[in-house]
Amino acid sequence: MRELERDDLPSPLSVSAAPLVIVGRGRVGRTLARAADAAGIRARLAAGDAPGDCRGVAVLLCVPDDAIAEVAERIATDRAALVGHVSGATTLDALGAAVERGAGAFSIHPLQTFPDGETPVEGTPAAIAGSSPDALAYARSLAEALGMRPFEVPEERRAAYHAAAAIASNLLVALEESAAELLGRAGVDQARPLLAPLVLRTAANWAEGGPAALTGPIARGDSATVERHRAALGETAPELLPLYDALAARAEALARESSEVPA
Repeated sequence: MRELERDDLPSPLSVSAAPLVIVGRGRVGRTLARAADAAGIRARLAAGDAPGDCRGVAVLLCVPDDAIAEVAERIATDRAALVGHVSGATTLDALGAAVERGAGAFSIHPLQTFPDGETPVEGTPAAIAGSSPDALAYARSLAEALGMRPFEVPEERRAAYHAAAAIASNLLVALEESAAELLGRAGVDQARPLLAPLVLRTAANWAEGGPAALTGPIARGDSATVERHRAALGETAPELLPLYDALAARAEALARESSEVPA
């Protein structure tokens, strides 16, 4: 019986022809719905607790990671042709209930931060996966139709991939806020606008040259200045000293590796 249910589902789905239901009205859901509309894709934005009829269409779950499996199970009885999610760390296993009902599973994770529901996605890299060649092809086609640049990540490496994204984005914010707070404790007002040009230039340098962008006392082997930093942190912001030490050790390793590379 299950094989018969699989057979009467349209496969493969065409991004241009098949309706898309985007479930979740948060920042990512609203952003992708806007991008779909701009791309001429027939898309409907639905609430996570009431996705409506999903039979025979592609469904993209833009819900919190811990709600993916529950929502997928809830819509499994609608027998959607494809069910996907936008989580970076979650594998396709979370869509198991829909797959058991004959749906293909896919994922598209835009490698971008979404501060609001109107973030442009054109040119954004997007990690994709699919439970079958058709599901993977749909994920790739949908990402490209939305203006993103798809790339594949092995399912068993999803958590490591997402950790890298978190370090590059979320933890960068935590790092810069730590620097701004320290500058404030040093008696300097308006820390963020003062640090912003340095942060943006450093990010641009890293994007262009990778570890070659490393400058400062560690890169030039100035241990005396590093010790003055540590002493100042011990007096002004002792809770930041372990963070400084960990990052300094990593910077020292990068500087050493760079010096060992033949010119």
